[in-house]
Amino acid sequence: MKFFGLQKTTLLDYPGKVACTLFTGGCDFRCPFCHNSTLVCGFENSVSYSEDDILSFLEKRKGILEGVCITGGEPLLHNDILLFLRKVKNLGYPVKLDTNGSFYDTLKIAVTEKLVDFVAMDIKNSLRKYPETIGVSSFDTSLIIKSADFLMSGGVDFEFRTTVVKELHSESDFIEIGCWLKGSEKYFLQQYKDSGDILCEGMSACTKDEMLYFLDILRKNIPAAELRGVD
Repeated sequence: MKFFGLQKTTLLDYPGKVACTLFTGGCDFRCPFCHNSTLVCGFENSVSYSEDDILSFLEKRKGILEGVCITGGEPLLHNDILLFLRKVKNLGYPVKLDTNGSFYDTLKIAVTEKLVDFVAMDIKNSLRKYPETIGVSSFDTSLIIKSADFLMSGGVDFEFRTTVVKELHSESDFIEIGCWLKGSEKYFLQQYKDSGDILCEGMSACTKDEMLYFLDILRKNIPAAELRGVD
């Protein structure tokens, strides 16, 4: 595998652990609010790290790092991701995976074979508005539903998270999401922020009061829902 970014140390990406973060290139979604757009489009010309580079780095950081985060892009897009995960696990590292949930079969293998220890799945919007929100017309949400159901059935620590964008999310969306994911133990609403690497212009953040209002809606069905990164 090739990687198109390496954050050597993070205290934020893996809950409770000092970790590094690896960034894969490519994604099957085109979310207009994507904050890593160069990892979605045109990443082939970016600085890259080979699999050997990464494994050598991880070998040297044993005893210092407590975990490895793998994000993107969409990591499960890559045919060799499972083989790479096995190599990271063989080095003794816990692994956190970020995914959009569209590669259910690969996610299931990764969890079943204990190749990941924590999964963060993005819930882009209500199922009704997925195509609009991810920039893919006529998107079939069945794999998203299966991935969410699988995570909620147990087997791995996980969280759901939604980046809230004023132009894309409304009260009715969070009513629907709450009914869909009722009882989930970890759900975070994240405030949209312009990273300077956004796929489309014209996106904006909701206010703190609006975020709190959406949170109250969610908590009717997901009492453990919380805000993250809200100013």
